[in-house]
Amino acid sequence: MKTHNIAVIPGDGIGPEVLAEGTKILEKTAALDGTFRFKFTYFPWGCEYYLKTGEMMPADGITQLRNFDAIFLGAVGYPGVPDNISLRDLLLRIRHDFDEYVNLRPVKLLKGAPCPLADVKCENIDMTFIRENTEGEYAGSGAWLYKDQPNEVVIQNSVFSRKGCERIIHYAYELARKEKKTLTNISKGNALNYSMVFWDQIFKEIGKEYPDVKTYSLLVDAASMFMIKNPKRFQIIVTSNLFGDILTDLGAAIAGGMGLAAGANLNPERKFPSMFEPIHGSAPDIAKQGRANPLATVWSASQLLDFLGHEAWGKKLIDIIEKMLMEKKILTPDLGGTATTSQVGDEVVRKLG
Repeated sequence: MKTHNIAVIPGDGIGPEVLAEGTKILEKTAALDGTFRFKFTYFPWGCEYYLKTGEMMPADGITQLRNFDAIFLGAVGYPGVPDNISLRDLLLRIRHDFDEYVNLRPVKLLKGAPCPLADVKCENIDMTFIRENTEGEYAGSGAWLYKDQPNEVVIQNSVFSRKGCERIIHYAYELARKEKKTLTNISKGNALNYSMVFWDQIFKEIGKEYPDVKTYSLLVDAASMFMIKNPKRFQIIVTSNLFGDILTDLGAAIAGGMGLAAGANLNPERKFPSMFEPIHGSAPDIAKQGRANPLATVWSASQLLDFLGHEAWGKKLIDIIEKMLMEKKILTPDLGGTATTSQVGDEVVRKLG
């Protein structure tokens, strides 16, 4: 029997609550399948750990995680810990050090999910964002000069390497070819005269290798507008770290809300572990109240199953989420229900069986 060794970082706020449901559901899929099992190893890292130790994760944290098959992350962030520390010293560090250069975010409106857009059919919101995940605007390169002086200057550099651009754009083209979908490139080449001009140039160069893929290129402001006015024009999307971060949250807003938003941080070559997470944040205002929506975690568990080669179980989890949204019987308050976090997880387990 195949054993999948998974590092679990529940993190902060509602993270431990939703991750408990995610691991419970993964264990159920393994028990029903019978050909694989999960071994979970827990790491108590995050903001609470930072307040005790002064660091978000130990100095050798990356070494401790290196040999796992995947990482399951709950949430990061808590009042009292600056966001730049909580994000950069755990989540971004893992993404960078494990070269998880593909951030894969589905933006799909399931039947029964709430949508703030009028007269939009579910099939009109079905897109996949391929976001560059290790460099770009989040590379952490820059300088802070003359601090606290009248001539204080801050410089934030964006880092776009040819290797980094080529591999993420290749990944997007390959996915578009495999799924026979269009590919939209989103940048801001009219204003960012070095980084985005370079990005657009590479997108065109690589496009010559994929004459069968229909492509479009949009400026990020126009893309934001079209995501609201005409979302059906988007299928596969490739964009930079910052633009992908912003647009996928907009995508979550039109596809059921943050409680249904999941993301995968992939190292496609599998040299290092990939990481899977609901992206709704730690929501400390509702932590430990049983009100957190675990369906985004179920979706990220689906992505984890897909990555491990169990696509049928991954699809079944998405089908169950959609069925629960349509039934509207066992949902958390953010989706108009009265169920608790664990009750929603138990219903997913029941439907799996």
